Amino acid sequence: MIFSGLFLFLSQAPPGPRSGGVSLHFFIMMGLVFLVFYLLLIRPQRTRQKKHQEMVENLKSGDKIITSGGIHGTIMGVQKDRLELKIASNVKIDITKTSIAVILTPPKKEK
Repeated sequence: MIFSGLFLFLSQAPPGPRSGGVSLHFFIMMGLVFLVFYLLLIRPQRTRQKKHQEMVENLKSGDKIITSGGIHGTIMGVQKDRLELKIASNVKIDITKTSIAVILTPPKKEK
């Protein structure tokens, strides 16, 4: 009889707070945040990096360039990871290929 009263009391008690599991809505929101982050930041940055890498690989002697430091010059020689850049008459410097910001020489179209 004591137990039946206890069971009756527990069956009428309001449900307690849910605990333990993470809501499905949380995972959906985190997925959407990651998708927006990828589309707005990661993907455009990868595209810019690919374009810059392609530009650096196609450098050749005679191209006029601007470095990321603002130095204007003409490429006199191309090595594996460096360029010989003529910035004035009788003034040549060596720079790394990755420091190229802009190529001023328009690319020649192949026929």
